[in-house]
Amino acid sequence: MKLTACIIDDDLVSQFATRYCIQQSNRDFDIITCSSGEEGLKSCFELLENSNKLPDIIFLDLVMDGMSGWDFLHNLQNLFKGHELPSVYVLSAFVNTSDRTIAKDHKLISGYIDKPLSRSFLDKILKEEGKKRNAL
Repeated sequence: MKLTACIIDDDLVSQFATRYCIQQSNRDFDIITCSSGEEGLKSCFELLENSNKLPDIIFLDLVMDGMSGWDFLHNLQNLFKGHELPSVYVLSAFVNTSDRTIAKDHKLISGYIDKPLSRSFLDKILKEEGKKRNAL
């Protein structure tokens, strides 16, 4: 089953590294990259309109100019009520314990990853996603 991954990060190097890691997995992915939370929401609307679903997985940076990752999550939750929401994995370059604590308790966040995304962590994510989809 082909998965759609959306990378939302304003750092182009991080975007590239995350995309490369996903492309190196042995899974079939459509990958969408967005440089801001606003662009991420727009991509979600377009995907929903074109394929009647949201991305399966979102890799989200929290610290971005304009709309922060937290603001993106708030908007995602409010704008897409009634739809199956994606699994969100926070990508962070900073060790901010308060962000980690909030992320751990946030119902939309499936995990918190230190940048860059590693192949071993991606494998764990894919294993969890596979379990979720088999349970549906």
